Amino acid sequence: MKEELSILVQAQYPLIYLVTSEEERAEQTIATIAQAKPQRRVFVWTVTHGIVEYGQPRNVTQHNTVSPEAAIEWVIRQREPGLYVFKDLHPFVDSPAVTRWLRDAIAGFRDTNKTIIMMSPVQQIPIELEKEVAVLDYPLPDMAELNQVLTQQMEQGRNRRPTTETREKLLKAALGLTKDEAEKVYRKAQVTAGKLTEAEVEIVLSEKKQLIRRNGILEYIEEDETLDSVGGLEELKHWLKQRSNAFTERAREYGLPQPKGMLILGVPGCGKSLIAKTTSRLWGLPLLRLDMGRVYDGSMVGRSEANLRNALKTAESISPAILFIDEIDKAFAGSSGSADSDGGTSSRIFGSFLTWMQEKTSPVFVMATANRVERLPGEFLRKGRFDEIFFVDLPNAEERTEIFNIHLSKRRREIARFDLDQLVGICDGFSGAEIEQALIAAMYEAFAQEREFTQLDIIAAIKATLPLSKTMSEQVTALRDWARQRARPAAASVAEYQRLEF
Repeated sequence: MKEELSILVQAQYPLIYLVTSEEERAEQTIATIAQAKPQRRVFVWTVTHGIVEYGQPRNVTQHNTVSPEAAIEWVIRQREPGLYVFKDLHPFVDSPAVTRWLRDAIAGFRDTNKTIIMMSPVQQIPIELEKEVAVLDYPLPDMAELNQVLTQQMEQGRNRRPTTETREKLLKAALGLTKDEAEKVYRKAQVTAGKLTEAEVEIVLSEKKQLIRRNGILEYIEEDETLDSVGGLEELKHWLKQRSNAFTERAREYGLPQPKGMLILGVPGCGKSLIAKTTSRLWGLPLLRLDMGRVYDGSMVGRSEANLRNALKTAESISPAILFIDEIDKAFAGSSGSADSDGGTSSRIFGSFLTWMQEKTSPVFVMATANRVERLPGEFLRKGRFDEIFFVDLPNAEERTEIFNIHLSKRRREIARFDLDQLVGICDGFSGAEIEQALIAAMYEAFAQEREFTQLDIIAAIKATLPLSKTMSEQVTALRDWARQRARPAAASVAEYQRLEF
């Protein structure tokens, strides 16, 4: 980014928009670029102090330049080459007067080696300036910069020299934070534990959780369950275990590409969401849930698209991570006809998401689940979007046995008194969620009578339940027919999958 900014300045671009919240780091970069030939002076404008030369005290200001119009007029009058940084100009840029002054400045800057750099955490460009401005995203600190911050904090705290592995974990935990955020969280760990070691990685990660909460659209999910809590789906589990080290440097050195993502289709209640959540424990990566409902915002044109961009940018900033989108068929179901319903917002969001999935280079693994595959646009399912599409069917007899074992063992230590073969036989066609709810219903019945629940209670609860495979048999059959030739079975037994019978 520094090289790109330097090239734009040397090429005499009159207006550059630098999107960043790290003013100090960005100013240091600009000051370094200004030292190149021809040397330029750097001036900084704020609405509180007007124009001040970079490095000078704030009281050494140009009088009557607090208003943005007066400041831009002052810049136009200057004859010497210079870089003029305008901080947080975005609230004023839609003003007709400010827009006009900026256009006048652009016209007058030809062959002058003068450049206005608008610096703001919010990208807001009026249509009159779209053809004139070059937009750059200022990157967050990389490992080398964070290493300098960590070294400084360790020297101040007089820590013992950490091992290479400990240092790497502390640095990776801080990836995605600004330099200021990294300094603060390292100091927090130092104050809390009196040292900076591998044990303080969790404290550093807590700052990432705060970052996600501030985003408002992403949700940081902490899952206590492991992959062993999912009954069956051995083929899917094997695929995930094979890729448990896919984001390591060792995998890159081996020549493996980073996994893109996976789509899990299937009958509701068969463990799709649980698989996604437990994968984060298996891979040791943070799990971020993207709530598409929060993306849509009708308060301002373009706001929904900006929400999606910010959410994806946040996910990339703390990568490697897993981005979880539950029931994606509902999120993008209306994208094809959105021109009539919401002015094309859904269609634009869908297009932006597809482009991001295709072109992303950051290690963000997308895990999406869907129940109604016919609602998904065809371009979403083509090869290359996901590494694999899995189909999760209703559990077979072996898987139902495993599901009963898991849920009974969670609630009682001794489960030998239950006849699992009988229970498995009478709940044919039940999903894992329906089996769990039948067991809970049996426990409530016995609890109300102040006794221990029995085999008969579970049988009665199962017989009182009408499974989804019966109430929505046409939908389940259609899903199975679609998945037969287009998706990979999640169960271990392909023959069982191909049987596709209740």
